[in-house]
Amino acid sequence: MENYNLDHDIPVMYVTASSFPEGICEAHDQLHSRVSFRGERHFFGISRPEGGLHNIVYKAAAEQLNENEAREYGLESLIIPKGMYRSMYISDYAKDPQLIGQAFEQLLDNPSILDPNGYCIEMYIGKSDVRCMIRLNAKNGELKM
Repeated sequence: MENYNLDHDIPVMYVTASSFPEGICEAHDQLHSRVSFRGERHFFGISRPEGGLHNIVYKAAAEQLNENEAREYGLESLIIPKGMYRSMYISDYAKDPQLIGQAFEQLLDNPSILDPNGYCIEMYIGKSDVRCMIRLNAKNGELKM
């Protein structure tokens, strides 16, 4: 576990999964069928409880490369805020996808230091790695819709 500084806001566009965790793959498939893979574009998974602790809402997201891109693709958008995040890096997550859930369980272990309005964020790196992150408690830590 380490702290990771996200030094800039990241505007993203997303597809909301129909359910969690069952709908995650379908949401990513829908997103990838609409948004092109480009070397400079990052992809994300964004989740948190909404409407109760056991009602997780998951969004498969792609970085916007220009400010009109979400509208062009007909997708909703939000901003992943810059700041300090508690994080874990997982290499070759596809060998054991359960590692992502286990990482978030560890990251959520001390909720008093975490942003109460924050999200669990998966930042996909290349084709095989992921950085799991949760924003540390900070003023205005909520994702901007």
